[in-house]
Amino acid sequence: MTKGTKNFLNYLLGPLLFIWLSWAIYKQIQAQTDLEQSWQTILLALNGPNNWKIVLVSLLMLVNWGIEARKWQIQVKGIERLSFLNAFKAILAGQAMGFNTINRIGEPIARAAFLKNGNKMRGAVLSIVGSMAQIIVTFAMGTLALIYMRLNILNGDRQLEGLSVFWLDALIYVIGMGILLFSLAYFKLAGLIQVLEKIPFIRKYQFFLEKLEDFHWNELIRLLSLSLVRYFVFLVQYYILLQVFDIHVFWLEAFSLVGVMFLVLGIVPTIALAELGFRGKVSLLLLGLISSNSVGIIATAAGIWLINLILPAIAGTLFILGIRIFRNK
Repeated sequence: MTKGTKNFLNYLLGPLLFIWLSWAIYKQIQAQTDLEQSWQTILLALNGPNNWKIVLVSLLMLVNWGIEARKWQIQVKGIERLSFLNAFKAILAGQAMGFNTINRIGEPIARAAFLKNGNKMRGAVLSIVGSMAQIIVTFAMGTLALIYMRLNILNGDRQLEGLSVFWLDALIYVIGMGILLFSLAYFKLAGLIQVLEKIPFIRKYQFFLEKLEDFHWNELIRLLSLSLVRYFVFLVQYYILLQVFDIHVFWLEAFSLVGVMFLVLGIVPTIALAELGFRGKVSLLLLGLISSNSVGIIATAAGIWLINLILPAIAGTLFILGIRIFRNK
């Protein structure tokens, strides 16, 4: 690769990505049909007596992404020692890129861009482990939430539209089996990689996969534990905003229904353009079982979407400005 090409990638790619991501985020915000009414509700809450709770939710957002940054440090420590600040920047940059790519495929690429030359591709591959940990927690807790909803919330008067009790029970069993198999793959990752490396096509990329075999049980458990803490941060954020928008429910019921919502969002992939609308519909379907305050439910979904996704994505675009693909001369 010529020096001119390297200079282009180093000094122009970041600004070009910044412009594209900023424009994409702006267009996605403009396209959200429920956002205008929700924004007015949020503005009223910001000027009300519960505005400190919105500040608290925003601070918990920093905790949330801080936990993810710590997870990223653990994932890449086998190839590079990364400071917490650089890990945090990488996480927000990944959020910006993932927010604007289908199924968030750009997220690990943006994170790995902050690593040294020679580690970028391996770093992107190592991100699989952290994603697996978060998926296991989301699906395991979501299944428990689904069981609680089945036993304590649904009754003759409150039923999920289009889903009978029979199919709900079947869904619980299927997801439960999936969690067991996925957890087995997670804790037997070294063995799984060794089997995959016997495939000729995958063997050619063995260098990028070999670090996946080095994860020890204690590291896998730490990643799961941090993912669990992050999950509860999500739940607390949602519960606080439900209170802000006058949806007063028992905390266990709120945690259960929000947990089911996270499970649905994990099962049904969405692109960012439709994410808020889909979140709103799922929130209405589930939280509508215990509250008739549809405006508050939509405002809560929009508030979480803005605080947890939009604000970090905007900050991430700024960090993308400093990306250097080639750090060595």
